[in-house]
Amino acid sequence: MSGERSSRALARIEAALERIEAATRRGAQAGASSEELADLRTRHEKLRAAVTDSLAELDQLIEGAQG
Repeated sequence: MSGERSSRALARIEAALERIEAATRRGAQAGASSEELADLRTRHEKLRAAVTDSLAELDQLIEGAQG
């Protein structure tokens, strides 16, 4: 059950990251300024790092719960 919830959570996170990446591409095509793009890239990288850390923490909790 935990694995299924983790998989669903990971799928939602990946979908959110895909939406962010798509928005970044659309912004570039719409003529967004380089400052706006740099800000989006920075925010994207911070989000990706936070997600990576959270997933690692979840993995540790799941392993601990399984014994």
